Amino acid sequence: MKVVLQRVKEASVKVNNKEISAIKNGILVLVGIDKGDNLTQAEFLASKIANLRIFPDIEGKMNLSVKDANGSILVVSQFTLSGDCRKGKRPSFDSAEHPLKAEPLYEQFVELIKKEGITVETGSFGAMMEIHLINDGPVTFIVEK
Repeated sequence: MKVVLQRVKEASVKVNNKEISAIKNGILVLVGIDKGDNLTQAEFLASKIANLRIFPDIEGKMNLSVKDANGSILVVSQFTLSGDCRKGKRPSFDSAEHPLKAEPLYEQFVELIKKEGITVETGSFGAMMEIHLINDGPVTFIVEK
């Protein structure tokens, strides 16, 4: 599994020009699921995201987690994170998990974050989405497991 974390002042998802979810102050999490990814990886990443200290304390240092900052998380499936751009001019998605296998793991990942006591919103798995965000910092990290 691969995730891209972006600390945001706000983020939202639209499907067919209709907003389906939105957060203020938190983390936008883009999730890519590869063939062979499993629940152990989802558990590691959910805990890592919930506890990663990427929010500023009163001195402006990154010492607070999203929980400490009373933030929310917006989780969006992003199969293109599995794209391999090393050869040719078009990405290969051979390593991306089939949607019928990826969606249940995505749903488990979302539930694991919720169990951390964080408000979680989601995109629409497999849909064409518009993601609107105001990146805070900008602060962006890539985490893999």
